Amino acid sequence: MTGFHVSVADGIATLTIDRPKANAIDAATSFAMGGAFVGFEADPSVRAVIVTGAGERFFSAGWDLGADEEFDSDYGAGGFGGFVDLPNRTKPVIVAVNGMAVGGGFEIAMAADLIVAAEHATFFLPEAGLGILPDAGSVRLPHLLPKHIAREVLYAGRRLSAADAERFGIVNRVVPAADLMTAATELAQRIVTNAPLSVAAIMDIERQTAHLDPIDAMAFIKTLPSYRAAIDSEDAAEGTASFNEKRPPVWRGR
Repeated sequence: MTGFHVSVADGIATLTIDRPKANAIDAATSFAMGGAFVGFEADPSVRAVIVTGAGERFFSAGWDLGADEEFDSDYGAGGFGGFVDLPNRTKPVIVAVNGMAVGGGFEIAMAADLIVAAEHATFFLPEAGLGILPDAGSVRLPHLLPKHIAREVLYAGRRLSAADAERFGIVNRVVPAADLMTAATELAQRIVTNAPLSVAAIMDIERQTAHLDPIDAMAFIKTLPSYRAAIDSEDAAEGTASFNEKRPPVWRGR
């Protein structure tokens, strides 16, 4: 594949960005990544996805500035990075940040459902200094960080260490580099043990109710097809039965 490789084991797909020297992503790579994520969504055997970078220096340097293409090129079905704009995702994405997450690389991490970072990882947005824009970062970061810190990152190029990111609550955990993929895989495995329709419904509820107050949201979620699909599923009956019978549940996704 162009610029990345994929492995699948035990319900977990791992997509590794591999474009030396900095894992920068051009439009063709992003387009192919989008195709991979569409495939993950269609594959019932895939329950969670880990995205990481090859090597230890860069997770991703973001948009490939050396590529002969426009800033607003067609990046594929899921937008830049393959999944960030993919509508109605049902499979959680865990980003394992193995080094510098720069520009669009940081924006990819921001869009993930969960983030694990190596101790030496750093996060920053240099676009304003290059005369371009961190467009997704300008939208997402003020919702993830205290606004004054977000502005310093966006306006002034502040670099966040892994410890900073953990302190501000934008990563789930920070681990030694040697333990990064183990930690990400363990987190994915915990998702895989849960019912797929339940996880998909929870993701949908979060998307659909972000703009609502809790009282309105509680009334609204009962109208969602994903809510009814989970509540009325065979898996819901299996969860109760397995609990009462003191055995692991066998999920069928229906």
